Amino acid sequence: MIKAILIFNNHGKPRLSKFYEHYSEDTEQQIIRETFHLVSKRDENVCNFLEGGMLIGGSENKLIYRHYATLYFVFCVDSSESELGILDLIQVFVETLDKCFENVCELDLIFHVDKVHNILAEMVMGGMVLETNMNEIIMQVDAQNKMEKSEAGIAGAPARAVSAVKNMNLPEMPRNINIGDISIKVPNLPSFK
Repeated sequence: MIKAILIFNNHGKPRLSKFYEHYSEDTEQQIIRETFHLVSKRDENVCNFLEGGMLIGGSENKLIYRHYATLYFVFCVDSSESELGILDLIQVFVETLDKCFENVCELDLIFHVDKVHNILAEMVMGGMVLETNMNEIIMQVDAQNKMEKSEAGIAGAPARAVSAVKNMNLPEMPRNINIGDISIKVPNLPSFK
């Protein structure tokens, strides 16, 4: 099971943190600092997994990471997860970000944190891997973006309706509205303009 997913820059500034176990905010910050310290001091030519820090479970858990340009992508996992499988998952995550943001950089993670979390939620939920097919992930993220855009249109509909009524050029307010067998008498209303 995945315990946490952390992304931080070369200076240890967290750019994304997702914990799948409950920790207090102070403990989460300590885990991020400890993880950065463990990962950043390692040489580039050593393997990309090591035992977890004391705060995240010690030798029972592993830190699996990749370092891309200015960012560290770190997955904290228990002993049941495959190191190579998680390395592959990190690769899929980074390639998906790269496709969604067209050459992803640290600023994309800062300014589009909601989209990054949506991408991550398509891949991992509750600490379990859901999807590893990059095309499927991108298709779901695109569908979600289309739905958000259509909902934004619906949310603005009442304002557009009021604006349309205000801009109607009626010579006078109708006094009776007849719809089939129903006749509605309209009271005297003040002008919209």
